[in-house]
Amino acid sequence: MTPGPEAVDEQQLEAARWRLLAVSDAGDAGAFGTEFAAVEGAFRTAGSPCWDAWAGAFAARTQLDGGDLDAAAADVAAARADLERCPPTAERALTLAYLAHVEVAADRLDAALHLAVDASLLADQAGTGEPSRALHQAHYWLSRALTLLDLEELAAAQALRGSRVADALPDVADRWRLLRLSAQQHAELAQTVHRRGDLPRSRELAAVALGCATSARELPWSAPEPEEDLLAVVTAWAMTLAGQLDEALTPLRRVRGRIEGDGGGLHLLGHADLVLARLLFSLGERDAAAAVTGTSAAQPVPAPAPTGPGEEAIDLLVDAAGAFAAAGDRRRYRQCLLELGQASATLGHSAEALHWLEAYRAETTRAHLRGRELWAEMFVRRSRLREAQRQTAVLRRHAMEDALTGLGNRRNAERRMAELDFEAGPVSLAVVDVDGFKAVNDASSHVHGDAVLRRIAELLRVHSRTGDEVYRWAGDEFVVLLPATAEPQAVVAMERLRTAVADADWAALPVHRPITVSIGVATAAPDRVGGPHSWRALFDSADLHLFGAKRSGRNRVRATTAGQAGTQPAGRPLPMTASVDDLVAEVLGSQAARPPGWAFDDGEVAS
Repeated sequence: MTPGPEAVDEQQLEAARWRLLAVSDAGDAGAFGTEFAAVEGAFRTAGSPCWDAWAGAFAARTQLDGGDLDAAAADVAAARADLERCPPTAERALTLAYLAHVEVAADRLDAALHLAVDASLLADQAGTGEPSRALHQAHYWLSRALTLLDLEELAAAQALRGSRVADALPDVADRWRLLRLSAQQHAELAQTVHRRGDLPRSRELAAVALGCATSARELPWSAPEPEEDLLAVVTAWAMTLAGQLDEALTPLRRVRGRIEGDGGGLHLLGHADLVLARLLFSLGERDAAAAVTGTSAAQPVPAPAPTGPGEEAIDLLVDAAGAFAAAGDRRRYRQCLLELGQASATLGHSAEALHWLEAYRAETTRAHLRGRELWAEMFVRRSRLREAQRQTAVLRRHAMEDALTGLGNRRNAERRMAELDFEAGPVSLAVVDVDGFKAVNDASSHVHGDAVLRRIAELLRVHSRTGDEVYRWAGDEFVVLLPATAEPQAVVAMERLRTAVADADWAALPVHRPITVSIGVATAAPDRVGGPHSWRALFDSADLHLFGAKRSGRNRVRATTAGQAGTQPAGRPLPMTASVDDLVAEVLGSQAARPPGWAFDDGEVAS
C-alpha cells in the first residue's frame, strides 16, 4: 500500500510564510526565489485553499522578479480563485493585500486597486475582533501598495492602523517595523503636501513621522542594519520637512556613507540620495534667503553660485533616479526627474532643466495615459455594474410584483407571510374575492375584466389602514395582511374595504351590475387555543370564511366569531375547536353526504 503524503505542520507553514514576506519586503529577489523553492511543495500539498492561495501569490512574486509578467498575472488569478474558498478573515485580508502589492509592482494598477479595496474592507471587518499578526501585516502591505498607487493619505492611515494593532501584540519587532513604516508614510505625505505649498500641514505630518521614529527607537529591539539605516534616512527626511536642517545633515551623510560602503541595496541608496539632495537644496534656499535679508536695498542681490551644494544635489538626484529606475520604482523615478528639472532651472542650467523636464513630461504622459485607460475601464465596469443592478431590480420587480395591478404577487405574499412571528402578537389575514367576476368577463371582455381588477386593487390599497399590506393572490382573489391586529379590528377594517368597493362609481366601466367583494377573515394569536399558528393554516381558515361569505349571499365579511359584519347563515355558531369537516358542513348549510369528487350542484356556489 502506497503511503500518502506526509502531513504538513501548520506552524511550519506559518513560519515559512512570515520568512517569505520578510524577504519579499527586503526586495532580495535571489533570496526570495531560493526560500520559496524550498517550501513551495509544502504549501501546495497542505490541502487548504488558503495555503494554495499563498503558493500562487509567492509564485507570482517569483515570476515577477524573473520578468515574466504573463505568468505572474496567471498565478495571481489562481491565487484569487483559491481565496474565494477561504473564510473572510484577517488571513485572507493579508493575502489580498500582498497580491495588491504584487500587482502594482507589475504595473497592473487596475487589478491592484480592486485587490486593495477588497483587502481594506476585510481588514476593517477583522479589526472589530481580536488583534493578530495577520491583521497588522494586512495593514502593512496595504500601506505599501497604496503608496505605489499614489494614494498617500490612505497609505499613511493604513500604517497607523497597523501600528495600533501591533501595539496590542507582544512581538516587539513587528511593532518596530510598523512604526518605521508609519514614519516613512507620513514623511512621504508631508513631502507631497510641501510640494503643494501647504507648509503648516507639511510640518504637522513631519512631526508625526518624527514621533513614530522616536517611538521605534525607544523599543527594546535591535533592528537589522538595513532597516536601521532606512529609519535613519526617514528621520532625516522628516527633520528636513520640519525645518531642522542643520541637525539632519551630519547624521544623513553618515548613514548614506554606510549604505554606500556596505552595499545596503540600490533602492535604499536611492532613498538616501534623494533625501540628501532635498536637504541640500533646502539649505541652499535658506542661505539664499538669509543673504537677501542681509543685503541692503541699494545693493544688487548676488546670483546663486553655480557650484557647491546645488551641484552636489544634482548629482545625487541623478544617482537616485538611476537607482529607482533600476528597482522599478517608477513613482519615485518621476519625482527625481521633476526635481532635477526644477533644481537645474534654479541653478541656471536651462538646457539641462529642459532635458529633465521633457523626460518628466514623457514619463508622466505615459503614466497619465495608463491612468486614463484605467479610469475608462473602471467607467465601463461601473456602467455594466449599474446596468446589471438595474436588470436585477427589474427581474426582482417582475418576480415579486403583479404586472396587472402593481400589487405584490402571490410569491411576494407567501414570502412575507413566512416571515410572520405568530408568538409576538395577534395577526390577521383577509382573503378578498370579487363577486360574479366570471359574469363580468363573459358579458364584456377580459380587457374590461382587467380594468375592474385594477380598480379594485386601487380601492383596496387606498382604503387600507397604514401598515396593512395588499397582494393579488390569483385571478380575482386578493389577500390583505393586517399585522398586530386582533379579529374585531380586522373585521372593521375589512368592512370598510367592502363598503368602499360597493359604493364606488363603476359608471366609467362597461359593467352591467355593481361590483362587490366577499371577504373572509382569520386571526392567529399566541393565546388563542385551537387557532392557526402557521401562515398556511391562517390562509386556509380565511379562505374557508370567504367560502362562507359567498354561501351566505356575497358582498359581506365573514370571520370566526359571531356578530361580524354581513348576514350569518342560520344555525348554531361552531366552537373554536370545531373540526374542518364541521366548518365545511356549516358553510354548506347541510350535513348531507356529498357524491364522490365533491362535485357541487349547478349554481350552488358561484364566484
